[in-house]
Amino acid sequence: MGLFEKAVLNYAISMSFIATIEIDEENFFWLEDLRRAHFPAERNLLSAHLTLFHKLGVSQIDRLHSIEMPRAPLPLRFTGLRLLGAGVAVDVEAPELQRFRDRLKSELGGTLAAQDAQRWRPHVTVQNKVTPAMAKALCTELSRAFAPRDGTATALRVCRYLGGPCAGGAFRL
Repeated sequence: MGLFEKAVLNYAISMSFIATIEIDEENFFWLEDLRRAHFPAERNLLSAHLTLFHKLGVSQIDRLHSIEMPRAPLPLRFTGLRLLGAGVAVDVEAPELQRFRDRLKSELGGTLAAQDAQRWRPHVTVQNKVTPAMAKALCTELSRAFAPRDGTATALRVCRYLGGPCAGGAFRL
């Protein structure tokens, strides 16, 4: 293998991808408003999202094209708030999405990052990278008016991580 081929191979190996779920429009805007209001602006490089996998490799992404996607949007339930230590998230209950993620995990093969191999606790982060006191105060404030609500997962979005913003496309559900 020549130097060029090695460079291309190393570049492909170093690429990582994030798999997220797109959320129905009404709930997306609700979560995005929370995120814009409470996420430190200099760190808020992505729009509101629910992460399925934090780091997938090129070969795993290639396999997505042969995996059957759900035929309809999947139900979500936004159930409450979770303190993340240095942030706050909206918890999501989604048994059908959990089954879909489990199937993807099995069919994608390859090694998963430690964060993706552990038990999945779906959520949408609305604040992060703040002091624990700030996070606790926001969690308390938002809890006063929080009411569970229903939504749907409308697409699987895969994007190449670029150190901040992502570039990619979506598989519609």
